[in-house]
Amino acid sequence: MNQSICLIDAPRFAAAQRQGQVRFLIDVRSPAEFRAQHVAGARNVPLDQLQPEQLVAQLKQEGLRSGDELFLLCQRGQRAQRAAEQLQHLLPGVQVIDGGTEACVACGMATNQGASGVISLQRQVQISAGSLVLLGCALGTWLHPGWYGLAAFVGAGLTFAGLSNTCAMALLLARMPWNR
Repeated sequence: MNQSICLIDAPRFAAAQRQGQVRFLIDVRSPAEFRAQHVAGARNVPLDQLQPEQLVAQLKQEGLRSGDELFLLCQRGQRAQRAAEQLQHLLPGVQVIDGGTEACVACGMATNQGASGVISLQRQVQISAGSLVLLGCALGTWLHPGWYGLAAFVGAGLTFAGLSNTCAMALLLARMPWNR
C-alpha cells in the first residue's frame, strides 16, 4: 500500500450526511450483519464479494465523478480499511468511517434495524475458536493427547490473525449460509 487510508470520524461523517454531502456509502459487512442494523442510506457489498473494478464501474454509472467521496464502513472499521486498500488505486476519494457502524450508532445516526439476534462475525469467530480449543483440550484429556494439537492449531491461527490482520476463520464463517 503506497498511500495511507483516509479516515473520517463518525461525528464528522454524521455532519456530512446531515448536510447531504454523502452520496456513496458502502457497508462491507456480511449480509446478515447488514440486515440486523445498518446506517441509513448504506449499500451492502460484503468484503468477501468485493470486486473493485466492477463496483467502481457501477458507481460511475450511478453518477460517481472524479473527486467524489466514497465512504466505507463495517462493524468497527477493520474490514472497511481492507476494502479501502483494494479500492484506493481506482478511487482517490475513498474514506473509511473510523469506528464503523458502532461509532455511527453511538453518535446518534439514523439506522435501519432488522431482525434481532444476529451474531456479529467477530463474535462468531470468538465462539468457534473458543469451542474448538475447549474441544481439543477435552478430547486430549479424555481420548488421546494428539487432540491437544487442535487447540494449538486454533491458537496459532488466532496469533497469525492478530499479526497479519487477516482471519481465515472469519472469511470462512462469512461464507456460511446463516451469514448470507
